[in-house]
Amino acid sequence: MIRKLNDQLHLYYTYSYPKKFQKNSNKKFKVLVGIGGNIGNVPKRFLNLLNTIQKDRRVSLIASSAILKNPPFGIKDQNYFYNSLLLIHTNLIPKRILKLLLHYEKKFGRIRELKNGPRTLDLDIIFINNLYIESKDLVVPHPSYHKRDSVLIPLKILKKVLK
Repeated sequence: MIRKLNDQLHLYYTYSYPKKFQKNSNKKFKVLVGIGGNIGNVPKRFLNLLNTIQKDRRVSLIASSAILKNPPFGIKDQNYFYNSLLLIHTNLIPKRILKLLLHYEKKFGRIRELKNGPRTLDLDIIFINNLYIESKDLVVPHPSYHKRDSVLIPLKILKKVLK
């Protein structure tokens, strides 16, 4: 199902987006992960990402939001993006969470050529528990999450899924 929010924003509802996969786990860290992409069949890639995460014993997949199709920012001359959120739980420390997400990006063909450029899969850590982290490689919460429809709109849906 597709719900048109305006001329530029569309929400996609599928069997797996949005969905509650399991109740909270006993793992130490709750991580909100932003997922995005605009190259190829992104919704199918998102489904494959869910399958990959579900097979990874280091991570418990808790819930997903709907998928938002929205215009690019930064470099405007590229395809619209698909974005969603995943709530996961893990015992991995924050640097290891980042390393795992970068591994997933690479597995799904991510090549880093241009900042804010086209990509097969982009995974961003939005929150980890109530932690504030500022290092060379990792900033949590994500510095601009509160300015992006690609996070705020799916977040509203994810909150409903978790009720």
